[in-house]
Amino acid sequence: MSDKPTPRRRDQTRHERLKAWQAAQSLVVATYRASGAWPGHERFGLVSQARRAAVSISANVAEGAGRRTGRDFRRFLDIALGSLAELHVYIVLAKELQYMDKGAAGALEALRDHTGRLIWGLCLALDRSIREVRKLGS
Repeated sequence: MSDKPTPRRRDQTRHERLKAWQAAQSLVVATYRASGAWPGHERFGLVSQARRAAVSISANVAEGAGRRTGRDFRRFLDIALGSLAELHVYIVLAKELQYMDKGAAGALEALRDHTGRLIWGLCLALDRSIREVRKLGS
């Protein structure tokens, strides 16, 4: 799975063309939908935390894509990967508390995993690019 940009549309910004951002955005929507069924007493606890982590993933991919250097972009992708790990904790907890059944948790985890693979692939591509720029500068 590569993270090659999708064909450019005039109304898309740089990050919107990235498959990693598209997957992250789908993960945000899926997280909001899943957490909407969790108990009301978790509104300011687990629901809020899971949603915040999911939004952070998408937002950090977007913010990194808007930066001027590959190194800056890579730093924001690291933050997104951390938020992916954080979201995993919330999904596992929601499943253990029986706020989600195994199937729903599995589907959300699969989307989280897919998003992580795309972001990680983008990290590796950026790492290669950064190394090439260093070689040219030597």
